[in-house]
Amino acid sequence: MLKPKIGIIGAGNVGIRYAYSLVISGVARSVVILDRDKARAEGEVLDLASGMPYMSPVEIKVGDYPDLEDADLVVITAGAKQKPGQTRLDLVRDNVEVFKEIIPHVARHAQKAVWLVVTNPVDVLSYAAHKFSGKPWQEVIGSGTVLDSSRFRWLLAKHCNIDARNVHAYILGEHGDSEFPLWSKAIIGSMFFTEYCPACHKCDHSRLDDIFKEARDYAYQIITRKGETSYGIALALVKISEAILKDENSILPVSCYLEDYHGISDVYLSVPAVVHRAGIRELLRINPSEQELVSLRKSADTIKAVIKEVGL
Repeated sequence: MLKPKIGIIGAGNVGIRYAYSLVISGVARSVVILDRDKARAEGEVLDLASGMPYMSPVEIKVGDYPDLEDADLVVITAGAKQKPGQTRLDLVRDNVEVFKEIIPHVARHAQKAVWLVVTNPVDVLSYAAHKFSGKPWQEVIGSGTVLDSSRFRWLLAKHCNIDARNVHAYILGEHGDSEFPLWSKAIIGSMFFTEYCPACHKCDHSRLDDIFKEARDYAYQIITRKGETSYGIALALVKISEAILKDENSILPVSCYLEDYHGISDVYLSVPAVVHRAGIRELLRINPSEQELVSLRKSADTIKAVIKEVGL
């Protein structure tokens, strides 16, 4: 038995680019891919296998639900993709039906694995996976705003001409239009942005808000031009996978089930969480500004309205 083992459900662009990034990273020793179109998935695996002599040893194959039995992590990317002009929430009805079909099978064969939900709208579908499976919420994680925060950090770094690894800033809430920046805790080097901006003389906070809006709408720009997004999310998923499989206790803005979090309950949203081998170790009880708290509650109301609309 090769460990760690990762199951990927869905061999579309996101699933396959995650698999590609995964085998290059050397995080997993075994990867099994499930897809309705088995022939296409087999073609992808054959293509990936062509480069095996240039990677860390890894077994990669196409399988079915019983092959998830000994998986450490199951990553769910299956579902309809976002079309040009369509919001993530527009996808919800189709993809809830997809989850009604696949989640019972995953629960039967991979109950002990940590689950990472990627399919959009990720907050609603993480909630659906948790409810349909009966798994503890700590073991059902959504990819959340990890990618949004990465885009945000990169755009801020580009504007400030600073290495993005020295920019620490989160986008929280919904992975979608009601997400918001946690400006009150955003840091560049050891300085809060409220301190750094007057010192660099390059911009004011109105320009920073434009940068956030660019990060928020980034996916729409990509989808308009090429029809889908997959490279960035694939790399973000590898980061989350490493945090889980290497027991890193990394703090990431993943989508988590909230219970009395600043008065918000029974919804999945992205907040800073400590991610380790068993999933979510704990949620960080940040102290947001008054406006940020309003934005978090707005995100919660947005997701709850969709959850209610689809009967979850």
